[in-house]
Amino acid sequence: MRVLIVEDEPYLAEAVRDGLRLEAIAADIAADGDTALELLSINSYDLAVLDRDIPGPSGDEVARRIVASGSGMPILMLTAADRIDDKATGFELGADDYLTKPFELRELVLRLRALDRRRMHNRPPVREIAGLRLDPFRREVYRDGRYVALTRKQFAVLEVLVAAEGGVVSAEELLERAWDENADPFTNAVRITVSALRKRLGEPWVIATVAGVGYRIDTGPGDHGAADG
Repeated sequence: MRVLIVEDEPYLAEAVRDGLRLEAIAADIAADGDTALELLSINSYDLAVLDRDIPGPSGDEVARRIVASGSGMPILMLTAADRIDDKATGFELGADDYLTKPFELRELVLRLRALDRRRMHNRPPVREIAGLRLDPFRREVYRDGRYVALTRKQFAVLEVLVAAEGGVVSAEELLERAWDENADPFTNAVRITVSALRKRLGEPWVIATVAGVGYRIDTGPGDHGAADG
């Protein structure tokens, strides 16, 4: 999952970003409305955490633009305005959830996971494919009933691959969805992470490499790609 945090208090924004990373959620920060709109125009995000009171175009205006884009991206408004009228206005603007400051990071994570589940409404919260069982809320992975301990980044990569349901995911898309905007586009981090993830999951290899294209979950007999890379 990749999230855009729109928050002008740098310490809070960085604390939220770092906390989300611990939950295998990649996050970028925008400190004002102009930056938020620019990032939204060039990156693909699953969710937006949006403070209403920000410099430049307000959080309300950013919310309007997100809704008008037709992307269907869920919005969680994060603000100190806690009156019922403020919340009503936020929901009228298109917010899907509303969390007031101060807040517990754990609650924010749970709300984001719930919004992501709603966004993927046609898929069950626990996803199963090719003997893998991935629970995004508990951050647990099992293969053929055996628990597999993964690093945060390995889990994030596997989550993207499992969500593709056997479809090919390019290295560029994995870098975009499982890392943040500071990731070097020329890094070999994706290849290294996929290789380590494949070994953690064990043989027979369940992650196939499609030469020159990307990676996918091997969903059945006779459906094997290269195992290296």
